[in-house]
Amino acid sequence: MFVPGHYRAPDASWMIEVLHDNPLALVTTNGPAGGVPYATHLPAIPESLAADAADLAGSVLLGHLNRENPHWEALEDGGAVLLTFTGPHGYVTPTTYDYTPAAPTWNFTSVHVRGTVRKIDTIEETLDVVKATVRAFEARFGSQWDMAESVEYFRRIVPAVGAFRVEVTGAEGMFKLSQEQSDPVRARVEQSFRAHADTRCQAVGDLMNRLA
Repeated sequence: MFVPGHYRAPDASWMIEVLHDNPLALVTTNGPAGGVPYATHLPAIPESLAADAADLAGSVLLGHLNRENPHWEALEDGGAVLLTFTGPHGYVTPTTYDYTPAAPTWNFTSVHVRGTVRKIDTIEETLDVVKATVRAFEARFGSQWDMAESVEYFRRIVPAVGAFRVEVTGAEGMFKLSQEQSDPVRARVEQSFRAHADTRCQAVGDLMNRLA
């Protein structure tokens, strides 16, 4: 991913936050010769995070998908993979600039994680990935649902699940938040986002405030 210097993440914690708050990743790998790449949206969670590494190298992510998805068979153990996580984003109208000529743009946050696939073959370890995913998302987005009474059901459906690890080799974060604008203009853009009815746009404004 091309990231101009002024749009780079201040430190790795910003990229970790995007992964944490926006765990639905677009997983992309090479497709068949002469064809297009495989791309699948799926939830991904960290098994371990190398928070001290500026590019998250050494981290490990967990994911799973339906084994009937052709992408599962296409995943090669030891093969290269790209996971794209999209954070808050929104349209910037030139009316917020208060100058002319001007051009509209789109403010956004995105993290591209590169890594190596390690497919998980055993039922028990696949079940562990499913349970870890439930724990992570119930804590973050759910209502602390107790999965205890559903674990046997999980065990019955897990043979249809393909789980894998991604050993992270590097990551880039793009935090395009009007850094190219003057302070007064950027303040107006931030305020327009914070006052927006869309919570996604409000989150852009909050990030702009924190980045200032």
